[in-house]
Amino acid sequence: MINAIVFDVDDTLYDQQAPFNNALTICFPEAAKKFDLHHAYLRFRFYSDETFCKYISGEWTLPFMRFNRIAQVLKERGFTITEEEGLSFQEVYEVELDQIQLLPEAEAILTKLANNKEIDLGIITNGPTDHQLRKIKQLQLEKWIPIENMIISESSGYAKPDPQIFHLATKEFHFEASKTLYVGDNFDNDVDGAKAAGWNALWFNHRKRLKPISRWDCDYEITCFTELPALIDEIIETKLVK
Repeated sequence: MINAIVFDVDDTLYDQQAPFNNALTICFPEAAKKFDLHHAYLRFRFYSDETFCKYISGEWTLPFMRFNRIAQVLKERGFTITEEEGLSFQEVYEVELDQIQLLPEAEAILTKLANNKEIDLGIITNGPTDHQLRKIKQLQLEKWIPIENMIISESSGYAKPDPQIFHLATKEFHFEASKTLYVGDNFDNDVDGAKAAGWNALWFNHRKRLKPISRWDCDYEITCFTELPALIDEIIETKLVK
């Protein structure tokens, strides 16, 4: 039986590709014309996830990590940028992120779940604390999820896929691991981390990535936003657990 559902934020509750596309087009219009923007966004997420641990460990500063991820994406297509240009991109990207809105399906799910007294809700998200709190505020997530049931990686000292961040959530949220479902779009961070901590995992594979080599399998997988409400309903209404 599932009695708790914890959500990722970035590209799970809102479409993160749109702010990226807009910022890339504004800052590097010539490069944007030569990119498959969907592929560029996936590479941006790859470099972001790959190097965030270097920021958490103190090996890199946050500005350098942010410069590096966009610089690496552009380098793949033969474009070289300065650190100043990379940080200008970050500034525009953050302005675009300030316009994000919940996916309609996500809002409907959160509203339904928040009204279900048998289901508890939470959030685990990777990222700098101030940056992720701005997104949480913009998306008005506290309407459905209490702030004490939200964990941001920088504040916790752990980052997905480290199972310790999931263990921390289990303890802090007073959830039972085997009865908790994590919903996220990134297999390496979200599925691997959740499964290693003894949680159930729903892979929200709407970017249609190939499954990476992993010792873990997700419990559920969907590839379209519109599939999410029905599957969540099935899981909580039929008590379905694989």
